[in-house]
Amino acid sequence: MTASTPGPVPTLSLLGTTALLFEAPGALELHSQQRIWALAQEAAGWPEVREAVPGMNNLMLSFVRPPRTLDALKARLEAAWEAVTPLAREGRVVELPVIYGGAGGPHMADVVAHTGLSIENIVELHSAPLYPVYALGSHPGYCYLGGMDPRIATPRRKVPVLSIPGGAVSIGGAQTGVSASAGPSGWNTIGTTTMAFFDPARNPPATLQPGDRIRFLVEGIEA
Repeated sequence: MTASTPGPVPTLSLLGTTALLFEAPGALELHSQQRIWALAQEAAGWPEVREAVPGMNNLMLSFVRPPRTLDALKARLEAAWEAVTPLAREGRVVELPVIYGGAGGPHMADVVAHTGLSIENIVELHSAPLYPVYALGSHPGYCYLGGMDPRIATPRRKVPVLSIPGGAVSIGGAQTGVSASAGPSGWNTIGTTTMAFFDPARNPPATLQPGDRIRFLVEGIEA
């Protein structure tokens, strides 16, 4: 890249009048997510910021009061993004036993059909990585994970399921995750596990935090 060819730049957009979304340029990967964590840590200390919430390759800022102009804040965010050192968090490793397929994995057949792989191959590829927790969101305690093998990537469902149980292990596009509670989902559920991901009586209430890692253990495979 030459000096006359600018690289990709972040995107900023308003979320109503009291919040802003900073979207990082480039592909979703751990290095970029670590920069998001670092930017969140820095921006959380700015006087106009009420809360800095890291998402998947993005950062949401809510304000103590709506800024009069975004120009100064935009320039400050872009400068901070260029200057931050990726924050390498070494959190806990949590092992989750999973029963793949069967009644708890009703969409395994769809993943098989899309990938052309056997159930055994899919289970082997899905359970091999140590998945970093990139961010929390979607619903309380839910973890967005990175690191899934692209060979088992499967598009989200055209018609979402109205309710899947807590502990449902699913694939949506290039990502995988575990539902923290019952609710609707457009992902492909391939198995099930048991874990209390969220408890409002705890501090913090979410069991896992960005930087923690998940390993799926094969407890069983059902047809």
